[in-house]
Amino acid sequence: MIKTITYPLTDIIPYINWIYFFHAWGFESRFAAIANIHGCDACRASWLASFDESDRPKAAEAMQLFKDANRMLSILATDFKAHTRFGLFEANSDDDDLLIYLDTDDIPNDSNQQHTFRLPLLRQQCQNKDGYCLCIADFIRPAKNSSRDKIGIFAATVDSEIEHMYEEGSYADNFKHLLCQTLADRLAEAATERMHEQVRKTFWGYAADEQLTIAELFMEKFKGIRPAVGYPSLPDQSINFLLDRLIDFSNIGIQLTENGAMSPHASVSGLMIAHPAARYFAIGKIGHDQLQDYARRRGLPEEAMKKFLIANL
Repeated sequence: MIKTITYPLTDIIPYINWIYFFHAWGFESRFAAIANIHGCDACRASWLASFDESDRPKAAEAMQLFKDANRMLSILATDFKAHTRFGLFEANSDDDDLLIYLDTDDIPNDSNQQHTFRLPLLRQQCQNKDGYCLCIADFIRPAKNSSRDKIGIFAATVDSEIEHMYEEGSYADNFKHLLCQTLADRLAEAATERMHEQVRKTFWGYAADEQLTIAELFMEKFKGIRPAVGYPSLPDQSINFLLDRLIDFSNIGIQLTENGAMSPHASVSGLMIAHPAARYFAIGKIGHDQLQDYARRRGLPEEAMKKFLIANL
């Protein structure tokens, strides 16, 4: 199954994690709590008074920023949307690779036989606190078993015009331009959160009875994980080229640069895994031996892989 879901912004605004929005503006997490305060004057005044006198100016700035952000969201919601695309595939693991099985419905103009797509991954080289060196492939049933598992591939973005609003011309405004950019990032993540919820409960259905609040979603209390490309467990940005081949990012307006970066910038991609023991981790530093092995499995020159893994070497 490969499916596209387009969301009106009003549907995903409740899924914005404001902590990361405020981080982008240089505020500590505690100031993001303004997003949980009732909007009446009494509640806002009480929240402001809860800070030490030295912190109140910063809290007042956070309050004003949140007000400006919501005004901007009201403007954006009239014209723009968020877009998600995901594929659910049968899969197995083969050591540190994922074997993803593609039916002919997923391969236009292809033959009637089933195809196997190999997705190489990286493994930690230093044991974690539990004594294991983890790889995402560990959470997918091994190919040596008689039964197959399943994996999800996803991408999400927002209308590209959002990132360029107030950028130039008679309406140019540096503050509003930056506000739109930071909101676009949060809206893409919010669309991903909403899409993943629907996948778990409906399309994949492995957590059909899930009843979590949005706060609990932010705490990742759902079953499974959603590792994103470029994050610690999937640090190789060039993986985007492989995921693009599986679900075709262009269907929702995402293009890849020669380095695998996504455009619009406010885009996210990654994997969805259902294993109840799956958890997030960091690959960390890898040795030259793994770099060689990974380049071999990717079918790319070692020097080409170095530029994508420079932070892990």
